[in-house]
Amino acid sequence: MPNITFIKVDGEQVEVDATVGNTVMEVAKELDLPMLAACGGSLACATCHVTVDEDWYKRLGEVSEDEEDLLDTAHYLTATSRLCCQIKISDDMDGLTVRLTPME
Repeated sequence: MPNITFIKVDGEQVEVDATVGNTVMEVAKELDLPMLAACGGSLACATCHVTVDEDWYKRLGEVSEDEEDLLDTAHYLTATSRLCCQIKISDDMDGLTVRLTPME
């Protein structure tokens, strides 16, 4: 199981062994982390917006056009922003770090 680190808005780090095949959003919701994820992962909102550690951003693959369009509506957008409902956990993601964004 790959180990993933979530960094909350207040800086607290939460490390977890994530189940392969789940999305980062599903892992965050299982941990009851502060994330709205209003559409439940159906790629219809941007409320699961996270910032991915720069080293990992390039390793996660291409961002789809639909995801890019939704990211344009997100607050606190950065060059390494992703919708974590679109990041599927795989064995090679051990050490992935994502930063949660304020819920607005």
